[in-house]
Amino acid sequence: MSEPNLPTLLVVAVALVDRDGRVLLAERPEGKNLAGMWEFPGGKVAPGETPEAALIRELQEELGIDTVASCLAPFTFASHTYEAFHLLMPLYICRVWEGNPTGLEGQRLAWATPQEMLKYPMPPADKPLVAMLRDFL
Repeated sequence: MSEPNLPTLLVVAVALVDRDGRVLLAERPEGKNLAGMWEFPGGKVAPGETPEAALIRELQEELGIDTVASCLAPFTFASHTYEAFHLLMPLYICRVWEGNPTGLEGQRLAWATPQEMLKYPMPPADKPLVAMLRDFL
């Protein structure tokens, strides 16, 4: 069975891992698609932008933290078909950043162990990434 001819959306995400091995999750705020779901921080890659540059920008805009490309380790990716588009989402791991993550767009944040992440409702594309992180961390 062939999939419908949908546009591919490139979104980049990061698993920010603290010293205790916990990962930062952000809740999608009201008014956004999939509001109330918890996800890895990140966002859309703009035309002409590298995934790393997009992630550095998104972390500044959404969480008020700074990191550099050398601190972003490519880990895995999600490929998931939603109703209106196909999502391709590289996931990076980052253990080094400056600043204290704060929800600058009104989103709630939570630090969770890979085991605790199973308790958070997540978008379909994010769920398989949790199992990968659990096996890695």
